[in-house]
This record gives sequence, C-alpha cells and structure tokens, in this order.
Amino acid sequence: MRRRWLRVLAAATAPIVPLLSPAAPAQAAPGVLVFPGMEVRQGTNVCTLGYVDPQMRIAFTAGHCRGSGQVSDREGDVIGGQSLFRDNTPNGATVDTNHRIADWEAISLAPDVAVNNILPGGRQLVADPAIVPTVGLPVCHFGVITGESCGTIQAVNNGWFTMANGVVSQKGDSGGPVYNVTPDGRAVIVGMFNSTWGQYPAAVSWQAASQQAREDVISAASASAPPPTP
Repeated sequence: MRRRWLRVLAAATAPIVPLLSPAAPAQAAPGVLVFPGMEVRQGTNVCTLGYVDPQMRIAFTAGHCRGSGQVSDREGDVIGGQSLFRDNTPNGATVDTNHRIADWEAISLAPDVAVNNILPGGRQLVADPAIVPTVGLPVCHFGVITGESCGTIQAVNNGWFTMANGVVSQKGDSGGPVYNVTPDGRAVIVGMFNSTWGQYPAAVSWQAASQQAREDVISAASASAPPPTP
C-alpha cells in the first residue's frame, strides 16, 4: 500500500494522493453525483466542494467545514467521509499577512457515488502546477451561495491570497474553488475559498494545500509502516 502512495506522489500530473483514513461510509446513496462547486454538509456546517479528483475518488473543501466525519450533499445523501484536514484559520477580525493559513479537508468518496470534475457552469476543473496565484491574475470563484463571480488576485501572502475587482462570497461559499480560465478554455484551480479579511475575499493556495496533503500522507504512511525485519 505504501508503494502505491509513493507511486502516486511521483506522478507529475497527480494533484493529490490516496488517503489513510477508513473507507467512506457504506450507506452512500448510489447514483449521487459528486462534482466541484456542489453543496456539502457536515453536521451543521454548509460549504462548497472545491476540487474533485475522479481517478483517485478524493474531494476537497475547507478544513473549517469539517464535522464528525460523515459528508453529505444538500439532500442528505452521504457522499463520503472526512480523511485528512488542516485548519489554523485565525479566529478574529484581522490577520497578519505573514501568518501561514492552512485550511483544507480531504474527503474519501464513497465507492457507489458518481464522480466528475465539471463545474456547475460546464467547465472542467483541473490542476496545473504551472499556474499559481500571482498578483493581478484573473480568477473566478464559485460558491453555493453567490454562484460564480470573477475578478483578480489582489495580494499573495503566506499560503493564501486575497481577491478583488468583482469576486464576492458569503457564508456557505467556504471551500469553493478559485480558478483561472486559460486561453484554451480550461478552469485551472489556484485556491479554495477561506474567509473574508477586511474587504477582500481570501482563499488558501491550492499549491500549498496539495503539498501539505502530500506531506501528511507521507508522514502517516511512515508512522504506520511496520518496523524493518532484523
């Protein structure tokens, strides 16, 4: 199993890796479709799904959206279970731009749900390591409350960035994808919505979040590996 994780990590196009938690709940409703931009519920938390990897059957949302473990859609149908997360979102009205914000949750999708990576507007959401947050980069954000809104990146900080010039968000949009629409028509994820700092909507960097997830998988794999045979 560990060799499989490491093979996935070595793949240049693989945005994330298999996770270490127990399998998703067996009572997932067959036929339910999981896609980026959909509403997800965990306990009393309502958020937006940010990224879906159909091959690995893993999805991502904001870490502060996590609940007791089970993840369902708007209708209450179980789609999977919480696997890994990081969340150090400051609890206050201000944040130092040097503060490194990590806010993501990985969800292991149930084996009987349908999965795709198509945004509600019809574009395919993909990961491309060549496209990273930069000041002035045109981006769009999709949240289940506000829908799609577009603007530009206003500032890039330590693992997160702020947006302006048209990007809006409200409670419930957390975890929603932030993406750059490329000249060839792709929607390339650059972040997931985190919160609003001052007047600016903010997102955690996908580059940082996916790297942190890889680190956590390797750490867990190392911790669970059997000791070498003498």
